This record gives sequence, structure tokens and C-alpha cells, in this order.
Amino acid sequence: MQITVQTKINASIDLIWECWTNPKHVMHWNFASEDWCCPAATNDLTVGSEFHYTMAAKDNSMSFDFWGTYQEILKHQNIEIILGDGRKMTVIFESTKDGVTVTENFEPESENPVELQQAGWQLILDNFKKYVEA
Repeated sequence: MQITVQTKINASIDLIWECWTNPKHVMHWNFASEDWCCPAATNDLTVGSEFHYTMAAKDNSMSFDFWGTYQEILKHQNIEIILGDGRKMTVIFESTKDGVTVTENFEPESENPVELQQAGWQLILDNFKKYVEA
């Protein structure tokens, strides 16, 4: 089973790629709600290397390291990742005449309902769209 989330962004593929892959940008959009944040991020965008994004509640009640290892990187097109818990994730960047469609496909984890996971990931992707378009 895979979960898919998607958004269309009115910006150049260069800007979208930069905001997706540069840790200084990731910290501004990588959270699902205003009571969470991403206080730290690192990214080595090469096959076999890793990204690490700290996901944290602003009240300091909880935090975790969201990370993965790059399996394939096609600049401005596709990123394939094995997440830290072994799940597969793909991010697709598709340029169209109306902007860029960003699609994430990922295997669900077993702790939370699929609907909750899809909603949370969609909120993060919506934050990404808002950040890039601003």
C-alpha cells in the first residue's frame, strides 16, 4: 500500500528544488501545524547519503529525527528515499504550463491510521507550497 499527497506550486522548478533540498529552507516549512517546528535540518543530497530533519513540538513536549537515505536523485524530476524505519518514499517534481506539481508517494507506518498519516503529510506539503509561493 502507498499513500499519495500532491500539490501544484506556482513557481520555477529551480526555486522549488532549492526550497525542497536546502536545509535552511526546510526548517521554514517542514511541519504539519503551527504548534510544531523544524528547529534543525541537515541534508547531503547525494545517492547513499542522508537527510535529518528534527521535528519538534514548540512546547518542547516531543521531538524526533525524521531521516532517510537517498537511493536515486534526478535533479528537478525525482527523488527516491529509504526512510529511517525502512519505508520507501518517492518525491516527483513535474513541470507543467501552470507550475510544478509535487507528488509524494510513501509506504505508511503501522502506528497511526492511514488517514491521519495522509492528512499530516498533506499539511506539510501545503506548508511547502505556501513557503515557496511567498
